[in-house]
Amino acid sequence: MVELNFSAGDRVRLRLADGEQDGIVIESPDSSLILLKLDSGYNVGVRKENILASRVLKRYAPVANSDVVKQKEGLPSVGLIITGGTIASKASQATGGVQPITDVNEFLRFYPELMDIVNVKRIEVPFKMFSENMDSSHWIELARQVKIMLDDDSIKGVIISHGTDTLHYTSAALSFFLKNLSKPVVLTYSQRSIDRASSDAHLNLQCAARMALSDCGEVMLVGHANENDDFCYALRGSKVKKLHSSRRDAFKPVNCIPIAKVWSNKVEFLDKYRKAGNGKTELDIEFSDKVALVKYYPGQSVDILDYYALKYKGIVIEGTGLGHVNKDWQSAIRKHVKSGFVICMASQTTFGRVDEYVYSTARELEGAGVIFLEDMLSETAFVKLGFILGHYGWKKNVKEKMLENFAGELNNRLIK
Repeated sequence: MVELNFSAGDRVRLRLADGEQDGIVIESPDSSLILLKLDSGYNVGVRKENILASRVLKRYAPVANSDVVKQKEGLPSVGLIITGGTIASKASQATGGVQPITDVNEFLRFYPELMDIVNVKRIEVPFKMFSENMDSSHWIELARQVKIMLDDDSIKGVIISHGTDTLHYTSAALSFFLKNLSKPVVLTYSQRSIDRASSDAHLNLQCAARMALSDCGEVMLVGHANENDDFCYALRGSKVKKLHSSRRDAFKPVNCIPIAKVWSNKVEFLDKYRKAGNGKTELDIEFSDKVALVKYYPGQSVDILDYYALKYKGIVIEGTGLGHVNKDWQSAIRKHVKSGFVICMASQTTFGRVDEYVYSTARELEGAGVIFLEDMLSETAFVKLGFILGHYGWKKNVKEKMLENFAGELNNRLIK
């Protein structure tokens, strides 16, 4: 057996009977096995006995966190908020798993192209976590941080790096919390970590920076338009959803078209948008966590509705088709609405809209007091209901408020 003079983190080339294999060595739980992380991001195992020869291409050397990234004079300035997620993570050279980047300068070193478009004047890291761990307190803290940056006259826009799993919840929340935006607020992400050759992070962040310099006064999500590194879409924060678990173009506009096509050097607007105002952005962060989102399924017991009516202020039901649930629910719905519990209806089909006037089932639900939410996404509806019920005195007009178009969450141009 040949002598192997490398360790975890080193980039090596192994000569095998059927050819050569390059990769980064990662720790292996099996002493007879060498694990390599390939440029594709996948891991492979090679038995030591099958290695004919090896060569170290690059020794692992951690980058010093004290190295400060130098910014270029004359570029417009943006604010950057880092929250975590894959876009702010890297593969561990030792374990092969993904771990958060803990140093801001390291984040900027990974994205040198960003510094050719903008200067990052202010960076905030209010928390570092994967997005499935976020709740409304994190949305509120983000809104506060964005507001501070927007009030800085030297900052042209704000970029937020965020995990993908609940990004559309956060974009919806910021769409309601930030009113009369004076500058763009752009959330972006990556599906694949920045050390992978197939990472979508670089283009997404460049396009986010370009959109942050535009005159669009909306909360937007910017990411790959397709699987290729061609361009990105800017999507309205209240009309977007993650529709694929791993594709680079995971986020799609729902019941609308993208606001814009975005390249690293230009923006092409595709739809009408609210232009950034001259005044100060208003912060409205009243929110109630006593709301729920429930997906209806065939044969579902009405007990779930009784449970939430006892402990919560309101619920959004993802009904079937045009907005339907089992007819056995009707009496319970009528009883709970009469007692002050708010029940809203969205469709689990994602695309299209609910309609209370087509079938008798929906007409009876509407008559019982269910609020049908047109083409609003169920995730956006959940966030909006918490926002509405968090305001003192709004509950008496909850139907009017839920159907008021605060941030483009309703598309009145969508044909039924």
